[in-house]
Amino acid sequence: MIAASTLALTACGGDKEKDKNEGSAGNTKDSAATVELPELNGEEVQVAAVWTGPEQENFTKVLTEFEKRTGAKVTFVPAQDPIVNFLGTKIAGGSPPDVAMLPQVGALQQAVERKWAKPVDAATRAQLDKNYSQGWKDIGAVDGKQYGVYFKAANKSLIWYNAQAFEDAGAQEPKTWKDFLSTAETISASGVTPVSVGGADGWTLTDWFENIYLSQAGPEKYDQLAQHEIKWTDPSVKDALTTLAELFGRKELIAGGQDGALQTEFPASVTQTFADEPKAAMVFEGDFVAINIAQTKAKIGTDAKVFPFPAVGDESPVVTGGDAAVALKDSKGAKALLTFLASTDAAEIWARAGGFVSPNKALDVAAYPNDVQRDIAKALIAAGDDFRFDMSDQAPQSFGGTPGKGEWKALQDFLKNPKDIAGTQQRLESDAAKAYKS
Repeated sequence: MIAASTLALTACGGDKEKDKNEGSAGNTKDSAATVELPELNGEEVQVAAVWTGPEQENFTKVLTEFEKRTGAKVTFVPAQDPIVNFLGTKIAGGSPPDVAMLPQVGALQQAVERKWAKPVDAATRAQLDKNYSQGWKDIGAVDGKQYGVYFKAANKSLIWYNAQAFEDAGAQEPKTWKDFLSTAETISASGVTPVSVGGADGWTLTDWFENIYLSQAGPEKYDQLAQHEIKWTDPSVKDALTTLAELFGRKELIAGGQDGALQTEFPASVTQTFADEPKAAMVFEGDFVAINIAQTKAKIGTDAKVFPFPAVGDESPVVTGGDAAVALKDSKGAKALLTFLASTDAAEIWARAGGFVSPNKALDVAAYPNDVQRDIAKALIAAGDDFRFDMSDQAPQSFGGTPGKGEWKALQDFLKNPKDIAGTQQRLESDAAKAYKS
């Protein structure tokens, strides 16, 4: 795990700088490109991803630069979760995209098992060897063969907070879970609801659980549960759910109470925390929260600050996630795009736009738009191979990555009724056993 000290983010400042202009990256990079790309004049490349809004817009800037460099025409194909089902329909219809951005390790593994994914070529491997640690290469590989390029990473162990709400309440940044609950009570007493939860999106709830579980049960148990080597009825899961219920079981600490949280989608959970009249003082999620904060008037590092997820056990947890580019065709365009996405050139474009962190260790952190994001990126790279990947993203998608099913649904039911710990464990284990075919 990344030590909490490497995420000393609270003193960070710096306003979010605006991207200079869409063409600037291409104009400066033509003379200083770090990767050679083939000429692809007239070749069409389709890229499927679940990104929408600002994420889609920023990724499109990367694709536009690829077009400038190669002469290819790139089309963004909006996909739906679960993306494996979406891709299955496309493939069955004879029209798969050239490249898919897969947001779960489990989805990548399924794509390989179903013989959809194509191994990376020598040019992409060269960029990966040059720019990525072994750990990030390993999670993009299946049975020792490289298929995925992790272009976008995430530190999913951060609590973002409204600085004014903290100041008004006289609250301090907590270091431990016990302190976190005390801080929440202090803020509640000041007249502001302390925590915003985007419970309408079940994946946010899996992140809550995973951070608590990693800190409380430790990395060895975390790995075992991620592979379903221990059951969800294990006492360690009971302990983590009991801890999570200390927050979820107190409706006065959650914006809108449990019912309100279940109707709040992730983007709204962020924007309502940093609105002119905030509905909450804190919101939990990864570095990508910066994208949603940018939709408000709040400035990162000044109005919106951040601290590491509080330690439940001996250390604060750090859970990472990411999106892997995988080729579904052996086309020149697909291969070249993966090579580009593995380069620092591509990573720099989105890094400058904000709301992004790259596992590319060769990327100059000066590319990030503010000190908060620079420190998040430094901590991710400093971890080297010593990190834990999002547990639900490692699971079969039917369990860990499908709206209204599996872990997402079980934890939404738990948010609605946090007293039902044993029942939640039974449902989780039943669904996991089916998904893992165990």
